[in-house]
Amino acid sequence: MDESRRGFLRRASEALVALAGLSLAAPETGQARYFTFCGHTFTTASCPHPTGLPRVDVKGYPIRAADGAPVDDLGRLVNAQGQPVDASGNLLLDADGRPLPPAPRSRLCADIVQDRYGIRTYVDGSWHRCCGGHVRKLMDCCAYGNRRINGDQALTGYCFRGRKVFCVFYYDTATRC
Repeated sequence: MDESRRGFLRRASEALVALAGLSLAAPETGQARYFTFCGHTFTTASCPHPTGLPRVDVKGYPIRAADGAPVDDLGRLVNAQGQPVDASGNLLLDADGRPLPPAPRSRLCADIVQDRYGIRTYVDGSWHRCCGGHVRKLMDCCAYGNRRINGDQALTGYCFRGRKVFCVFYYDTATRC
């Protein structure tokens, strides 16, 4: 195919997509929340997470997406005792030099979503993708209802017993791919 034909086809495709009210461009800031992490390419938004990307540990507690460090419900790094710490592992102190009190550390789907939205949630199904050289387990946070977190029609996804996907989150395994 010569360059002019490619250019014509590209422009024609863009025109058709624009006519349909869609876009081939990268998502705008408001749309980006639906395309937030590797392996998740559909329109259900991520579950609310203290630091943004909805990464959890094996038990469903929030961890920082960049390095898997545990965080509390306020998004602060925490040590093994649940105390808030800085990047070097030193306890965070108040203005008088006393250690800050710990905040709760709640499971993402089972606690945070449930409490914030006043719905009973279930982690039903999952699917897997290769992301960054490791297998990523993507999970549906399911509930009985017809609306998902972003307000539109809920999908069945990997939910069971009449539940539908409310939001999505993920766990990074140690398995290489």
